[in-house]
Parts: sequence; C-alpha cells; structure tokens
Amino acid sequence: MTSLRLIDGGAADTAQPRTTFEGLSEEEALDAYSRTVAGVAERLAPAVASLRVDRRTRRGRVAAGAGSGVALSADGYLLTSAHVVAGSRDGRAGFGDGRELPFEVVGSDPLSDLAVVRTNAGGLEPAALGEADDLRVGQLVVAIGNPNGFGGSVTAGVVSGLGRALPAGSRRAVRIIDNVIQTDAALNPGNSGGALADGAGRVVGVNTAVAGVGLGLAVPINPATRSIIASLINEGRVRRAYLGIAGGPRPLPPRARPRFGERSAVEVVEVVPGSPADRARVRPEDVIVELDGRPIESAADLQRAMVAEAIGKPVKALALRGEVVEELELVPEELELDDSA
Repeated sequence: MTSLRLIDGGAADTAQPRTTFEGLSEEEALDAYSRTVAGVAERLAPAVASLRVDRRTRRGRVAAGAGSGVALSADGYLLTSAHVVAGSRDGRAGFGDGRELPFEVVGSDPLSDLAVVRTNAGGLEPAALGEADDLRVGQLVVAIGNPNGFGGSVTAGVVSGLGRALPAGSRRAVRIIDNVIQTDAALNPGNSGGALADGAGRVVGVNTAVAGVGLGLAVPINPATRSIIASLINEGRVRRAYLGIAGGPRPLPPRARPRFGERSAVEVVEVVPGSPADRARVRPEDVIVELDGRPIESAADLQRAMVAEAIGKPVKALALRGEVVEELELVPEELELDDSA
C-alpha cells in the first residue's frame, strides 16, 4: 500500500481538483483507498468460510450457531473463534465458490478465544498470516467474514487502539487476552472468526467481539497466538500451568519500596482450596512481589508465567505478609478445563 501523507485540507475548489494527499487529488486518493480494500477482499475472500455449527441433542442434530472461519492450509485446517464452536464437535463450512464441506473441531481454547476446525477435503486457498505486533494506530485494516453464507462481507477502517485487554474464559477459569486489536471496521453478525487483514492482505487478527456500534475487537496474530494455533493443530488443546490465585494490582507499601522499588504488586484476594497456592500456604491479603525471580506487577504477569513448561516445576515466590517478606515454593499444576455443553 502506498504511504500517503496529509498535506492540504483546504476548502473545496470547484475549478480544480482538491489536493488532499501528497501528489494525489481527492479523487485519486479515494480511488487508491478503494483499490487497496478491493485488492484485500479479492485476495482473502476465497479463504474465508461460513461456519454453521451443529449440536447433538436427544431429538437429533440442531443448529447451534454460526460464524466465520479462515483457511490456514490447503489440506483443510481453518481458524475461527472458540465461542463460535463452543459446545459442538462438528458442522458445515460454506465457501464462496459454492462448496459445502463438513468439518470437525480439532481443538478449541476458550482462554484465547481461538479454535481450529478441519474439513474432510483439500484444495482450500489458505490465507497468509501477518504480524499484529507491527500494526500502528491509524493503519488501514479490512475485516472480512462470511456471515450466514453471505460470502465476502467486507468492511474497512483503521486500527483505533492497540494493547487492549479482553476477558475470556470457561466455566472454571477466566483469563485476559493481551494485546487485543481495536478497530472501527464494523463487524456484522456472524463475522466472529473472520479475518482482520492489513493492506497487504495478510491476516493480523481474528474478529472476536463487537464492543459497540462501529467498533470491533480482534485477537491478534503474533508469536503467542501462533503457538496456540500450533498446539491446537498438533495436540487439540493448549496446556497451561495453574496456581489457584485470584488477585489484583496494588501499589507496594512504603516499607517495601527500598527493596523492591516504587511499583505495583499483586494482592491475593482468594486462594482456591486444594490448589498449588493453597498447598504452598498462600493466604488472602498476601502481596505477591516476585515469581521465579521476575517482578510481578499485575495479574497479567502471573498469567504470562503460567506456560506449559512451568507445569510440575517448583517456583519460588516472594510475598509480603504484613511486615514480613515470605519465601514460598509453589508447584504449578496443569489447568484442566471442562467446557462440555
């Protein structure tokens, strides 16, 4: 996409074309914008499918929901939102060329709101994945979905915010999705699971929620989510460690600042009975300052430390308990989710 710089926003002149971007008239600038959006749509539309999700009941199979999906590979893998396929094992994927293909859910991760499904046929046109960490506020993005079979539903806008946080969860756990993309590219019903693309047609996010009129959110495509997608494809699940602590940030008290600095830590609000934190004798009102030698300033810092590699490995935590700094040893367990409907 050509980089355009605003240099003149003067009043309209009916005699001569108004110059709005360097070297381009208003008409030329709009045409360049239109060509970019149309090019992204043409490139990605064949990779975006309409997903109709079924659920088995005592009365047979019933429709349970709908959304969109994005082809990841020619041999049938598609990426979508976990909430689109929640409580279901299969459904049908409809493509813009008229094909209707049954699919099975390969893996779903409600804590990132990502899922992978696979059709029983090849020959898909996969989308190219981009890098959300390279996005800038104000950058053009295009949202493409296939809501209810209306293929190639396209809206365009700009990145209006980066680094947003989005709660996601299951019946047993709640987690924060980091670095969510906020965009003003409007999302239509059924667009969840569709593609958010940059001007080059690379998928930089998966549309996951509508936060208001004209406002959408997307789970980013970055190294963390690429790892989640790979785990869903290879293992059908995502392994995470678990401590059993609920807490929130609070400033460190003055007495602790000479040692730990002027920053925040995490005050424990609740300890899950029988959890690793409970066995390590973590108590409500403890203030977690460090974990495994790394500063802990927010619940997100604790969350990021709970990777699969931490399962079963002892970690040392420093916690303020009244006037005393306690050294505690915790052994994280694997977080088990039960999201069966």
